[in-house]
This record gives sequence, C-alpha cells and structure tokens, in this order.
Amino acid sequence: MRILVVGDGKVGHTLAENLAREEHSVTIVDQNESVLHRSEDTLDVMCVRGNGANASTLMDAGVDKADIIIAATASDETNMLCCLIAKRLGAKHSIARIRDPEYNESLNLLQRELGIDMAINPERATALEISRLLRFPFASNIESFAKGRVELVEFRAHEDDVVVGVPLRDLGRKLHGLPHVLYAAVERDGAVTIPNGDFIIRAGDRVHVVADMVTITAYFRFLGKNSLRVKNVMLLGGGRISYYLAKMIAPMGIRVSIVEIDELKAIALSESLPDVKILHGDGTEQEFLEQEGLKQMDAFAALTDRDEENLMTGLYAVRQGVPKVIVKNNRVAYEDIISAMGLDSIISPQSITCANILHYVRARVGGHGTKVEKLYRLVNGKAEALEFIAREGDSYIGVPLKDLNIRKGTLIAVIVRKGRVIVPFGGDHIEAGDSVLIIACESGIGDLNEVIRK
Repeated sequence: MRILVVGDGKVGHTLAENLAREEHSVTIVDQNESVLHRSEDTLDVMCVRGNGANASTLMDAGVDKADIIIAATASDETNMLCCLIAKRLGAKHSIARIRDPEYNESLNLLQRELGIDMAINPERATALEISRLLRFPFASNIESFAKGRVELVEFRAHEDDVVVGVPLRDLGRKLHGLPHVLYAAVERDGAVTIPNGDFIIRAGDRVHVVADMVTITAYFRFLGKNSLRVKNVMLLGGGRISYYLAKMIAPMGIRVSIVEIDELKAIALSESLPDVKILHGDGTEQEFLEQEGLKQMDAFAALTDRDEENLMTGLYAVRQGVPKVIVKNNRVAYEDIISAMGLDSIISPQSITCANILHYVRARVGGHGTKVEKLYRLVNGKAEALEFIAREGDSYIGVPLKDLNIRKGTLIAVIVRKGRVIVPFGGDHIEAGDSVLIIACESGIGDLNEVIRK
C-alpha cells in the first residue's frame, strides 16, 4: 500500500518504521530537515520536506495516489486540516492524531465533516489501558477480544504460585479445581515461547493466559492473585493521561489524587476535576510523597513527560510497598531493563497509538481475505495477538485443525462461536462467522489465510 505519514516525531517515525518493515511504500512529510535526514538514513522510506497542511507539499508527496494518509504532527488543527485536504486531493483513507480534550466532545462531528476515517487520541487510549490494569491489579497487561468475551492477561509468575514447576499437561491432574485456561505465550530471559504440554513455568516468567472472563477470574482467584481491590490511586503528573484517567475511574468510586508541580495547571485541574484531590508539589521528592500518603495507596501511576522521573518514582513506590505500580515509558528499548527491575506494568502511549493505527492499516490491505479485527502487541512487540472473523468460502472452513497447515510460530488460541468460547483441539474446526484469536511470534500478519491453509 502507498502510505503517507505527516509528522516525523516519535509516533510518526515509529509508524513509518513498522509500515516499511511490513513492505508498504511509505513517504514521510515534515518541515524539520534534520529529522528527515535521520529517517532517510535509518528507514526504507521516501522523505518530503514541507508543511503537511499545504496542498502543493502533499501533491509532491503523492497524496493523490495514497491509500492511507496518517497525520501525526504535534498540532491537532494541522492534522485535521491535513486529512481534509488529502481526502479532497484523492487519498482513500485518512487517520488523524487528535489529543486535545476540547475536541473529545465533538469528535464524531469533526470526523464526519472533515472526512477523517480514524481519529486516535494517544493519551485517552493510554488512560483506557491503565483503567483496565486498575480494575485487574494482579495483571501486568490485559486485553479483551471478541467483544469482551475473551480476555488475554499477562502476569509474572512467582515462586509460591502453584503453577510453577509443574508441566502444563499435568496442571489439571495435580491441581484439582484449577480452571482451564490456555497458556498462550511465555517470555523468559527476553525470548518468547508458545508453550506445549511439556513446558514448565518458572518463577520470573511473564505468562500470557487466555480464557473467557468468568474462567480467567476464577483462575486468578485460585492462584490467590485477585484479592486486591484498588480504592485509592495516586497519579504523578497532571497531563492529559491523568485527566482522562481520572474522568474514567473517579465515577467507579476510586479515590484519585493527582500530583502536579505546576501551580497554574494544578488550579486548572482542580476546576475541571472537582471530585479529584489535586496536590501541588514536586512528586519526585520522597518526603512530599510520604506526607501525601503514598504508603496508603493501592496503586501509583507515574505519568509525567519525563521517562526518567517516572522510572525513579515508580521504583520508589515499589520500595514503599504500593501493591500496583504503573510507569509510563516511551523508550521501547528500555522496557526489558525496566521490567527486570520489578516494574511489570509499563505503559507506552507511542506503542498503543502505533498498534491501533497498524490494526487499521492491516485491515485494509488488499480487497480480499479474512482481515484483522483487533491487534494487540505482546512482550514489547516480540509477539502479537490478532483477532479475525472467519469468512465463508475460505479454504480452512469446516476442516479439523489437525488437518490444516498452520504456520510455524503461531497458535490458534480461541474460537468464539455464537457467544460460546472454545479452546480448540485438533478435532475442532472453524466455521464462517467465528471470531478466531491467534498468537504469533512475528509481526505483519494481515490475513487469517496467511496462518492456516487446507
């Protein structure tokens, strides 16, 4: 596909890198010559210098032949105008990054009037991800599929967990009453494995399990991991993520405190969030955090614009015994190191935004096949969980799984048929209309026919 990325910042560069890796024809537009040189040197892309909201610049970049234009500059207004002009000049699809809460109320109207096919708000998407983690504090990450019927949950195995040290095939026999979940993927020492029956979970492993919501809840209850209920949360940094998150969780009865060092921003937050406690002060000072009751918190989220501050305060919160600590970090290369320090819940707005946009792009590759309905990246992008809706006429329909050719490094994790969740075995088959969840130790899969064939 021909894809035009306007804005060569963190998000734009990461998107271009991923799209080029998936063999799309990518052109980047930006006014900053130095960042364009960096992209030309490191990525297999074309670069055009200029204003992305300028029609002549877009024409120079080939917008009239573009399948998708992605506007990811720092300005919401520029992104919206860019999409409007691009669609008028012939671009087939448009995606705009729109971050300002002021636009959130009228987003549907803006999309309709400006011809924006997808609007992505990184901060709001990140807040939604954090709200899930606060509802399930025992998990490092959680994602739902098949309209919420199936959940994929990541947790770190500890020495005293009853599933540690037992081959997976023997768990049901040795642990009577253990709810049956699928062990979809395990990360150990930086390597990802799709486990078989002989696999043995060790302490320190990051384990991904899949099941329906009732079973997954019962599983973690059996392991004794879901006893914590989050009632008090402290958020470090009064930015947009904290604003959106407070708006989401305060109505759930969770008491929220936001620490903000800027006095004017703290005043503005207190006016827009009357049900939230706003604390004006330096959240990197240990004495201040202690005075404001950090030890009494059920959860702490470090959400400032500085990854280093988030890391240090997150580690301090862990040392103070806060049960659930979440750290915002956009430096993907550091995630393995941070996780090794004991910080399991690492949130990256950049990664969340890219995953959402890549899902949209993959769902529109070509005109045939069974396309991606949902995409979720596991273990820092080393594996992916993808949801497809099986289509009538595809070669795998009605064929037992044991008779299909399934790509190496992939696992058919779950089949959802008419609301019923099936953990499949060799004798099961896929029917048209089924929601199929696969786990793959590679990226770039855009069609279920790429994974399973007759």
